[in-house]
Amino acid sequence: MSDTMSVFAGECTTTFEGSRERTQRGSVVVVVKPDKTVLVHDADGYQPVAWLTRPDTVTVETAGEGFGITARAGDQTLRVVSHESAGRADYPVSEAGVPVGRCPDCRGALVRTGGDVACLGCGDRYGLPAGATVLEDACESCGLPLMRVDRGATFEVCVDYACDPLDEAVRERFDRAWSCPDCGEDLRIIRARGRLLAGCDAYPDCETAFSLPSGVVAGECACGLPAFETAAGRRCLDGACQRFEG
Repeated sequence: MSDTMSVFAGECTTTFEGSRERTQRGSVVVVVKPDKTVLVHDADGYQPVAWLTRPDTVTVETAGEGFGITARAGDQTLRVVSHESAGRADYPVSEAGVPVGRCPDCRGALVRTGGDVACLGCGDRYGLPAGATVLEDACESCGLPLMRVDRGATFEVCVDYACDPLDEAVRERFDRAWSCPDCGEDLRIIRARGRLLAGCDAYPDCETAFSLPSGVVAGECACGLPAFETAAGRRCLDGACQRFEG
C-alpha cells in the first residue's frame, strides 16, 4: 500500500542550524517524505540546497496559504518559512522496484525491492531468501511468481512460503542425507533462528548445526560433510572446517 509524500512550493527562507549553519532565500520546492526526511530543492542541479535525513520530529504549520516546516534531529534543526506560497499537495508514493509480474489478487504491479516481492496495489509482501532469483514463470497454484533458490540443489518454488514452502522442498531432498561429524547421528533439515539448518538429530545431547549456504552440493569435503559450490567459491557445509581444500 502507498504512503504519502507532502510537497510544498513557494518563496521561502531556509535556515539550517547544526553541523553546517546556513540561511538561504529563494523559490524552492520542499519535499517531506514518509520517513520524515525533508529535502529543499531550488532550480539548480539534482542535489537539495538543504536537507535533514530521518529527523526525530517534523512539524508543519499552515496559516492561510503560507506554511512553515520545522525538522529536528538531535542538535540539528531545519526550518523552512514561506513568504509567498505557490501551493502544497500530498501524493501517494511507494517503493520502486524491478517489475516481476501482476498480483493475482488485485492485479496490481508486483516489484522486487530489496529482499521482498511487493504489490504496489494491495501492499502484499513476500520475503525472499538470500540469493533468490525471481522468475518470469508463475506458480500454477496461486499465480504469484516462482523463484529459483540454491540450497544444496536448485529449487523452483513459489515466492509465497505458505503456497509452496522452500523448507519442505529442501527437507524432502536432504533430510538425513548427511551424518553429524561429532556424534554420527543423522543431520535433519530444520529452521531455527530464522535460518535453514542441517542440525543433529541427537539434539539437545548434540547441538551441532550448520547453516545451509546459497549453493549446490559439489562433492565431499575431507571431513565427510558435503562441499558446496557457491557464488563466492567452493566451501564445506561447515564454514569453519579446517580440513576443507577449495
